Amino acid sequence: MTKKKQPDLAQLRKMIDGLDDRIIKALHERTELALQVGLAKTRMGKEIYAPERESQIYRKLEEKGKGPLPQESLKSIYREIMSAALALEKPLCIAYLGPEATFTHLASLSKFGASVDYVPVASINEVFRQVERKQADYGVIPVENSIEGAVNHSLDMFIDSDLKICSEILFEIKHNLMSNSEIKHIRRVYSNPQVFGQCRHWIEVHLPQAELVDTASTTAAAKRAQVEDGTAAIGSKLAATIYNLPLLAEGIQDFSRNVTRFLVISRQIPSRVGGEKTSMLVSLKDKVGALYDMLDPIRKNKVNMTKIESRPSKKKAWEYLFFIDFEGHVADKKVAKMLSEIDKKVRFSKVLGSYPAAGAREA
Repeated sequence: MTKKKQPDLAQLRKMIDGLDDRIIKALHERTELALQVGLAKTRMGKEIYAPERESQIYRKLEEKGKGPLPQESLKSIYREIMSAALALEKPLCIAYLGPEATFTHLASLSKFGASVDYVPVASINEVFRQVERKQADYGVIPVENSIEGAVNHSLDMFIDSDLKICSEILFEIKHNLMSNSEIKHIRRVYSNPQVFGQCRHWIEVHLPQAELVDTASTTAAAKRAQVEDGTAAIGSKLAATIYNLPLLAEGIQDFSRNVTRFLVISRQIPSRVGGEKTSMLVSLKDKVGALYDMLDPIRKNKVNMTKIESRPSKKKAWEYLFFIDFEGHVADKKVAKMLSEIDKKVRFSKVLGSYPAAGAREA
């Protein structure tokens, strides 16, 4: 039996060229359809970005994308395909807590890709204002870290804002020490206070004598470390690249699984497709057993609560608000029933959004 001859290098490249031609043609066809979808959404008064549709596509990739290409690589490719299509459907503007090269910036890129426009702003308040005034289509803000807990200011902003959560990003954070000086000469380290909290043990072991100086962002820290002798910054690899700072140590966070949750805020709640979570805000009545009364409808309707966080209302001493996450969409019958029952038992309740639950992405 004659052994089948394997194609040589030239033949293999010719086969790849043929596949590339088909891929390019298919991408153009896909984009033409995406443009038609964009027109249909505009006629219906819907937002161009559809988190529920994005979630469906990623799930399909997980189910059908079996092969030598890693799942994350396949997702990254599709993220950019969808990003380019979104930019053609409508020039999208994303406001994020800046400046450039912060982890919020990186998380925003991981969600929306490189083809849309990004606007860094100086505060969480300004992210909300940009979206409320329609100067930006969406905003990205940090809301909690797996080590340091809630970003309280982000939660507080939802009290008075009518904006909704339309998506979330779970972003795995890796912190890096960068400096023009050798580590033995570092006497001052700049970074965001949250970052210091996430790297506390490493700093105590390796830089016990260094002064820790808070900055508004990790990018601001890198900018200062670039021009000051004997100083270092803790931040992202992108910040090190932008400010031409050598990396002295990588992955210095105290826990390997250091994940920050970011929220995407918009003016609408996405449609239901399955696999969503809902966030709500509740103010309790001033009476004994008020918290139990509020939680009882969740138990009775067999809804899985995934988080509860209390915050001072800032309107009356010792009055607290509760931020609650649970599985399901406001369009689900049992969720709607539960919300109706809760509303009767509390002083005030507000749905902040129903949106696809996210998987972690790495910085």
